[in-house]
Amino acid sequence: MQGNLPPEAQEKIEQLQDLQETAQEVAVQKQEAESGLTEAQNALDELENIDEGTTMYRNVGELLVETDYEQAEEDLEDKVDSLEIRLETLEKQEERVQDQFESLQEELEDLLGGGMGGGPAGPGGPGAGGA
Repeated sequence: MQGNLPPEAQEKIEQLQDLQETAQEVAVQKQEAESGLTEAQNALDELENIDEGTTMYRNVGELLVETDYEQAEEDLEDKVDSLEIRLETLEKQEERVQDQFESLQEELEDLLGGGMGGGPAGPGGPGAGGA
């Protein structure tokens, strides 16, 4: 079908497909950040139940290295803060990609005279369904 479309429409379809791929990549990164944040928050919560004198270890590559309570707590707090910022950034990026997708989809529908039925990403575009 794309062979019968005007070049401008073909270009917009390619841009829509690129945005859809970007949306999927951002969704994967967001899911990884959410998972890491949950893990770090759980570890920080668990740290509250541990006596400050307890011997602790942290991963350094393939090694476990002894650490103290304060350092473990500080490292986990830093990790939580960093992941919260990362998650915020990804959410904003996800919104921008969605807005760009919708705008481009409208341009393509106008170009083709409407009636696209949701376009190449289906109804709702990338991220539809709360993903």
